[in-house]
Amino acid sequence: MIMKGQKINDRYQIIKSIGEGGMANVYLAYDTILDRNVAVKVLRGDLATDEKFVRRFQREALSASSLSHPNIVEVYDVGEDNGQYYIVMEYIEGKQLKQLLKKRGKLTISEVIDIMLQISDGLSVAHDNYIIHRDIKPQNIMILENGLVKITDFGIAMAMNSTQLTQTNSVMGSVHYLPPEQANGKGSTLQSDIYSMGILMYELLTGELPYKGDNAVEIALKHLKEPLPSVREKVPEVPQSVENIIIKATAKNPKNRYPDARAMNEDLRTCLDESRANEEKIVLPYPEGDDEAKVNKALKKTTVVDDEGKVIAKEITESDVKEKKQNKVLLVLFAIFTGIIIVITSIIVVLPIITNQKEIKVPDVANMALSEAVEKLQNEGFKVADEQKEVSSDEIEEGKVVKTSPVAGTKKTKGSEITIYISSGNNGFVMEDFTGKNYLTVKGTLEAYGVYVLIEKKDVTDSKVDGSAILEQSVKAGDKVSKGDTVTLYIPNVVTKYPNFTSGEYTESDVEDFCNQYGLTLKKVYDSTGSHKDGDIIKQSKPEGYQVTQGTTLTITIYKAPDDSEKCNPNEEVCD
Repeated sequence: MIMKGQKINDRYQIIKSIGEGGMANVYLAYDTILDRNVAVKVLRGDLATDEKFVRRFQREALSASSLSHPNIVEVYDVGEDNGQYYIVMEYIEGKQLKQLLKKRGKLTISEVIDIMLQISDGLSVAHDNYIIHRDIKPQNIMILENGLVKITDFGIAMAMNSTQLTQTNSVMGSVHYLPPEQANGKGSTLQSDIYSMGILMYELLTGELPYKGDNAVEIALKHLKEPLPSVREKVPEVPQSVENIIIKATAKNPKNRYPDARAMNEDLRTCLDESRANEEKIVLPYPEGDDEAKVNKALKKTTVVDDEGKVIAKEITESDVKEKKQNKVLLVLFAIFTGIIIVITSIIVVLPIITNQKEIKVPDVANMALSEAVEKLQNEGFKVADEQKEVSSDEIEEGKVVKTSPVAGTKKTKGSEITIYISSGNNGFVMEDFTGKNYLTVKGTLEAYGVYVLIEKKDVTDSKVDGSAILEQSVKAGDKVSKGDTVTLYIPNVVTKYPNFTSGEYTESDVEDFCNQYGLTLKKVYDSTGSHKDGDIIKQSKPEGYQVTQGTTLTITIYKAPDDSEKCNPNEEVCD
């Protein structure tokens, strides 16, 4: 348990708890080295013991730390202290977008467009680097007093993705924004973030979520099957051009969505232009699927007819409606039960009769010579693919069988084709000179060989350097790395250092411009002692060469010449 006053990694002193979540607790802390307040997010105990999750958490958080944008909360540090895994982030004094929604109900159209522009602008940088957030929701969006929007939880959201659907309490906060492909168990893409942004935009405009239910599964199924309710039916003043953005972003088929956040951002920028005032409702080019649930409208009055079309009653009373609903539920349940019985009967009885084929297990031929494996598979009644595939193996010698596809033990009918994988030996990977290349691309290449990749930052002062380009690598070009080895890639951490403001080359105005440029608070102190020119800067609280950190305070002492009344009369022995 983290206590007030405790120091994490002998650096971050805990001030107070500022939030608790399903996967981490958040604390306000003081960075004793860089003299600033930070937010420290400490992983929940049960997740901290999950080795696989922790490794992914560290990798993704390090990737997120490379993102630099005004609309993304900056990640400063990732580490571990006595079994406690943490992320150190920029401390934001603002409110969650969720809090604003609870207070206001819904936002104005112009407010929504401004917020979505900032979110999509920040995500554009992430998407340009092939980083997917995976958990866009109002709880992960902060609004500052000046209206600046900040996206939080890059890294932890990415790592959490693999455990979401097994944790009902934590997924309920995110399932309302869950893309259909994720609800269907498929992987995330850039378009997954687009879908979540579309749902968020719907909520901001209407003040409510499009899909509701009693549990996470019910809501997820609605994302898969039900069409999105019309925004304009709920808020008629919303222009069609704005609703079109939501329709496109929340398409069930990812092909119908924007390819990335930048494309959505470009559409948002023009959606309120006069030229789009009479825009038609968008027609999506690709099929959305045939399994969308049909929404039945509630009936106030109706006409009842029999099988021959004769009118039985002109109006249904409230009690009639209740009775019909009860009967309908019973009929549906009976139909479902009957359907299940039919399906089970078909599988157990009818299907074997129709196919009349016995399923047998694929034999284990690992570590056999190719000819021996082919003979065994053919003797079992399987067809062997003409071409074999090669795969690197640490355990099985070159030329022998590593595995089959389908894998050994799988039940298949006689005559099914089996592909054999042959060991090419432990080839490893010969390191190239990756300096200057994009670290994300190189990271993906190395990880494909089973190499663990760590990303570390090195301070550089050249502001023109590419922040994603590799500066150095821990394994030199020409050396071989194998599965399980670790390679560290070093990327730039562009830092600005304080100049010598007391050199006489800087004016008070110059210092003001410097502080405005780097987000510093400037404090001025005036001193009339000594012999200097009026306006000279004679002291600075941060010495020359000290690293500039946004949000900190710089104090300068400016010489102010004394008034004539304060000057000494040389003919007098005492000065006032």
